[in-house]
Amino acid sequence: MLEEVERWLATRSWSVADRPLDQILTAKQRTGQTVSVVLPALNEEETVGDIVAAVRRDLVAEAPLVDEVVVVDSGSTDRTSEVAAAAGARVVHRDEILPRLPAVPGKGEVLWRSLLVTRGDVICFVDADLREFSSDFVTGIVGPLLTEPGVDLVKAMYDRPLGTTAGQGGRVTELMARPLLNMHWPQLAGFVQPLGGEYAARRSLLEQLPFPVGYGVELGMLVDALHLVGLDALAQVDVGVRRHRHQDGQALGRMAAAIYRTAQLRLARGHLVRPRLTQFERGEDGFEPRTHSVDTEERPPMTEIAEYAARKVA
Repeated sequence: MLEEVERWLATRSWSVADRPLDQILTAKQRTGQTVSVVLPALNEEETVGDIVAAVRRDLVAEAPLVDEVVVVDSGSTDRTSEVAAAAGARVVHRDEILPRLPAVPGKGEVLWRSLLVTRGDVICFVDADLREFSSDFVTGIVGPLLTEPGVDLVKAMYDRPLGTTAGQGGRVTELMARPLLNMHWPQLAGFVQPLGGEYAARRSLLEQLPFPVGYGVELGMLVDALHLVGLDALAQVDVGVRRHRHQDGQALGRMAAAIYRTAQLRLARGHLVRPRLTQFERGEDGFEPRTHSVDTEERPPMTEIAEYAARKVA
């Protein structure tokens, strides 16, 4: 590990207990910054309501840390929108945001569009499939952005059990993302959960970043933020344990391919390869190939979008 990363681990890796809520609230009042919590959601009716309710109870009603809770529904066919709204979130449908630009499927697409329908100076992203959710996830990653002027992006870190097995979650992280980062961006080798969906950042940073439209968004954001603001502007906070729905092996393969493609674009833009992944399923006549497209499209920095610029003027 680079000496720079060892120093970073000592100075930019914290625990949620390092910043009590009253300290964070004092910093928020002093700086006048506002906080938006965004949940990208696709068919998450079982979990999204509990997450929204916890944030609104703990960090809106009891403590004035969060100024808005927004759920961006990316095309759910279940009751995700209704459950989220009933719990107190403002629900916005992906296709209603920037309608002149047809939406494409993918988590990164939803996160990118969320910049247009939120107002916070700090934006906190939380995956909508978390179980046994604690509002510590939000206070943990928002806290440094309100108390440390030099920090621009904060990732959550946590234990990630696979079912009842401790420490076996995050398979794509260990098999794809961590090797890529260690080999090509060793300054980022200190991140415990580089692909985690819980992170917060200043709007002033997010609006300058391109967003891979699919699963590569977290890796792309880390790499691009490193180049834009430097390692010392990035941080991570231990928030405990993350429990969520796990993907099957083939879905993880597609995720890994998207992440690899995101890394490849950043290593050598313009060197095109065939962005497709073939997997196999057993059928009546043996193993049958199934070929899937890999997300390659990216949205430009939000500052390049005319509607976003017009909104800031207004």
